[in-house]
Amino acid sequence: MTIQFGREICGDLEQAQQREWLVTNGIGGYGCGTVAGLLTRQYHGLLIAATEPPCRRRLRVVKLDETVQLGGKSYPLYTNRWADGTVAPRGYYYLEQFRLEGRTPIWRYACADARLEKSIWMEWGRNTTYIRYYLRQGGRSLSLSIKALVNDRSHHGGITGENWEISPCPQGVKLSCEGGSPCYILSDRGQVSESYNWYAGFDLALERDRYTGDCEDHLHGASLKANLDPGDTLTVAVSTDPISELDAAAAWERYQARERQLLTTWRKTQASPSKEIAPAWIQQLVLAADSFLVTRQPLYIQGNAWETTVLTGYPWFGDWGRYTMISLPGLTLATGRPELMRSVLSTSARYFKNGVLPNVFPDDGGQPAYNTVDASLWYIEAVRLYFKTSGDLSFLEQIYPTLVEVIDAYRCGLNPGIALDRQDGLLESAPQLTWMDAKVGDEVITPRQGKAIEVNALWYNAVVAMTQFAEALGHRSKAYHALGRQIQAGFQRFWNSNLGYCYDVLDGPEGDESKLRPNQLLAVYLPGPLFSLERQGAILEVCRRSLVTSYGLRSLSPDDLQYVGVYRGDLTQRDRVYHQGTAWAWWLGIYSVAHYRLYQNQSEALSFLTPLADHLRTAGLGQISEIFDGDEPMLPRGCIAHGAAVASTLWAWRAIAESSSSSLADR
Repeated sequence: MTIQFGREICGDLEQAQQREWLVTNGIGGYGCGTVAGLLTRQYHGLLIAATEPPCRRRLRVVKLDETVQLGGKSYPLYTNRWADGTVAPRGYYYLEQFRLEGRTPIWRYACADARLEKSIWMEWGRNTTYIRYYLRQGGRSLSLSIKALVNDRSHHGGITGENWEISPCPQGVKLSCEGGSPCYILSDRGQVSESYNWYAGFDLALERDRYTGDCEDHLHGASLKANLDPGDTLTVAVSTDPISELDAAAAWERYQARERQLLTTWRKTQASPSKEIAPAWIQQLVLAADSFLVTRQPLYIQGNAWETTVLTGYPWFGDWGRYTMISLPGLTLATGRPELMRSVLSTSARYFKNGVLPNVFPDDGGQPAYNTVDASLWYIEAVRLYFKTSGDLSFLEQIYPTLVEVIDAYRCGLNPGIALDRQDGLLESAPQLTWMDAKVGDEVITPRQGKAIEVNALWYNAVVAMTQFAEALGHRSKAYHALGRQIQAGFQRFWNSNLGYCYDVLDGPEGDESKLRPNQLLAVYLPGPLFSLERQGAILEVCRRSLVTSYGLRSLSPDDLQYVGVYRGDLTQRDRVYHQGTAWAWWLGIYSVAHYRLYQNQSEALSFLTPLADHLRTAGLGQISEIFDGDEPMLPRGCIAHGAAVASTLWAWRAIAESSSSSLADR
């Protein structure tokens, strides 16, 4: 799939700055920016390096400001907006076309009769970004001069040191700030020289909107000059690693070969002629999915071993246990990469503590946080789907003791804040342990203390899965059978006959909570059965009527007095509405699969997903945003690329379009 814009978007600064590109390197590093070339976030840069993969990410090379000299005229191709609101220069005037080919952003500039293209990609497994210029068309040579702007700070912002050391090195320059680790700016042709000139007051419009700062300074640390004849290329590499010999053609081929292999692997899962042919936008999401699968060095194992894990979203999220497990089936099984799912599940097993999987691996390193009730239950669901798809009995045997420990820990209350009510078999949890975990200071915005419905749907699913696992391995399953029957009976308490849908939380400090949220969908989405077909239909209908939007499900009904339909303001204001009406994209896949399971109407179920095809052309190009306003026109908010949103869509497409109705019966 190629996402392409002409001057109708490229020449409109308001439109061009709203569309953002993203490139990644598989170890947590990334590059990110706008179609216009304008900085609007503190997370924008050509090289944000993961210094302790996938953590401790730092902005190293911000941007390259290019100027073309042709026929005695100067063409500045870059765009900057300054603290006083001035936009100068306006290089987007010369931007004739932008396109995203696969995951590669490509700009085409028109300078008189010349057409100069710029492409950006990253080396997989290395903190290295390549920027290639190609004089695609023209009747004469041109001169290209480039200013490289650098920094050295956390990608979350902060103050940059003022003392830099800049020195020549083979094919470029080496830069380091106040004794920190170096970065390199290299070129395969032309002349690279040292510079030292501060540019102050780059305006960051989106950070101002988020109340996280509105401007910052960057150092012009290197200059490049080269002449290009028609057909010539110039490649700049920016890296935290010294590159002994810059071979841009080989780097580009490695990148392209990897993209081709990802699609080839996925297409092998599409081989059956009876399956629905996946549209181009689903193919785009297959490539997008790869961006979230990263490697990291284990916390508890010495040596050079590396693990595979999942980054929740770009540009600012790290490794979150809950979302890793929600995302895994879509990122791996739906893309034909089950071996990666096994790897993540195996390595994640080492991090359990009292039956709980960590919720967060901090982006600044440090110890993981065990503040979740449902991550372990999503883990068991991921194991269930992996085993159902692969039949990998040896893996199940290996992981089974860990699963037993999880169930035993939940039954015995080994983790503070999680307890089993032995009267009805349901799990109850302390505040802020479900996925609705926003907090402002000491105030928990959506505490949901008590028995949360999605937690208990997952709890029932986990116990039923354990019954199946035990039987597959020849172990005793009677106790799991009995517990499953008790949970199923106790779960009926969630049904609110007066409202015709489910309570969201039972037995809370103020009794049962009847707010209409999407959480009850898991009672239909998971295999169950937890409710009669009639009640399942009622759940789907009330969610469709009040929660389903074009791009996700509202986290709270608009009819609720606490509903807020626009996500904006400072961090406190945003956290207060995060789960109070904001629409979450990852729930759309859940709803679509649940709808198909119940009604077996393929075209209608897929219709809930298809608006996302249009969304791939806005916000994070080729990606799906984390959240959207609950109110029309449902503008994208949050991170521009969310792993669970991409994964849920891919998994839903596979489950609906590529499966027979009978195979979904035990989804």
